[in-house]
Amino acid sequence: MSMATLVIEKKPKYERIINVLAIAIPVVVALLLGIRQKIDLGEWTKVLPHVIGVINTLTSMLLIMGFYFIKQKNIAAHRQIMTGAFLLGAVFLVCYVLYHISNEATPFGGTGFIRPVYYFLLISHIVLSIGVVWFVLRAVYFGYTNQIAQHRKAVKWAMPIWLYVSVTGVIVYLMISPYYV
Repeated sequence: MSMATLVIEKKPKYERIINVLAIAIPVVVALLLGIRQKIDLGEWTKVLPHVIGVINTLTSMLLIMGFYFIKQKNIAAHRQIMTGAFLLGAVFLVCYVLYHISNEATPFGGTGFIRPVYYFLLISHIVLSIGVVWFVLRAVYFGYTNQIAQHRKAVKWAMPIWLYVSVTGVIVYLMISPYYV
């Protein structure tokens, strides 16, 4: 059975798991980031912000491609592309946590008008990245259980928020990248 035809059985426990994960993922990330003592994972972690920037760029592109394919009614391509975006999200999360548990936060060095713009983008990016987890998990679950009406309802929120989070992730990265040491 190919990825394009994979269908997960619909079960109430899966929706409970989604609800738990939508809370647990941001809480665990916040707890990990709150650890003051950094873990020495090596110099290789210094490249992770750049990897994360690429992941956010690719995710943005895949989201747009997924939207295009569903508008073309190419469900198989849509499913493959969106599965790729979802998997990139998981890789992003691992890279993000690895970087932040092993490196001090990089302060933004911009001044003037650009400073509040940066912080607006950063804060809205962070807040929406927390909230979008629930919508994305539901959209993927509903898509893979062929609950198309529920999938569409979840995607009405998931797609624009996830795209905003991905694009602002790239913008924030580009704005702070000159200040990485």
